[in-house]
Amino acid sequence: MLKASSIVLERQLLLQLGDRLKALRKGQGLSMVEVAKNAQLSRTTLAAIEAGDPGPSMGSYLRVMSILGIAGDLALLAGDAIQAAPAGSAGARSQRRRPTVSVTVSTDDAQHQAQDLQSLALHEAAVQMVRSDPQLLAQAQDTVQRWLSSGPTRSTSLWQDWDMILKTKSWKKVLGRSQRAAELRQASPLTLVLPAEVRAEILGKVRALRKGVLLGADSINETTT
Repeated sequence: MLKASSIVLERQLLLQLGDRLKALRKGQGLSMVEVAKNAQLSRTTLAAIEAGDPGPSMGSYLRVMSILGIAGDLALLAGDAIQAAPAGSAGARSQRRRPTVSVTVSTDDAQHQAQDLQSLALHEAAVQMVRSDPQLLAQAQDTVQRWLSSGPTRSTSLWQDWDMILKTKSWKKVLGRSQRAAELRQASPLTLVLPAEVRAEILGKVRALRKGVLLGADSINETTT
C-alpha cells in the first residue's frame, strides 16, 4: 500500500494539474468537445483529466497538454537537460552545489480544496486496503446493510449506491470530483476500515499542504518517503 504521504501529495499534484488544464482550455476559448476530438479522446476521459483523476494514462494527459501548447513542460522533465553529469567528468568532480528548482504545493481552504483532498486521500487509502483484504470489504458491506436496516433516511439512496459499489467494486464512482462522488464520500462506510494511524497520517499531510509543501532536492525525499 502506498504511504499516506504519497497518496496525499500525488493526488494534490494531479488535482492542480487538472485545474490548470481546465483553466488553459477555457482561457483559449476551447470547448471540451474540441479538445477531446483533437486529442482523440472521449469527452469522459477529458473530464477525468480535468478533474485530476489518476485513471487516465500518462499518454492521455500528454495529448491534452500538447493540444493546449504546454507539452514542453513535460518535455523538460523527460529531456537530458537535468541529467546528472557523466562519471569522471569535470561536472561530476565539481564541488559547486547543483542548482535546484523548488515548487510549493498547497491547497486552498477558501475553495474547499483541503476538504476535497482529504476526502479523496482517505478513500484512496481505504480502497487500496479493501482490494487487498476481503475481510475489510465484508466489514464495509456489513456496515452498509446495518445502516439500510435502520429505516429510511435522507442518506438511504446513497447507502443503496454504496451497496452496489461494494458488490461490483466500482471504485471510480467514489474517487472522482463529481457532486455525486462527493455526496457518496460523505455517507461512506469505507473510511471506517482505516486504521487510526493511517487516518491520522493522512489528516496530518493535508494540514501540511494547507501551509504549503516545498518540493526540491532536499525536501522532496522528506515529503514522499
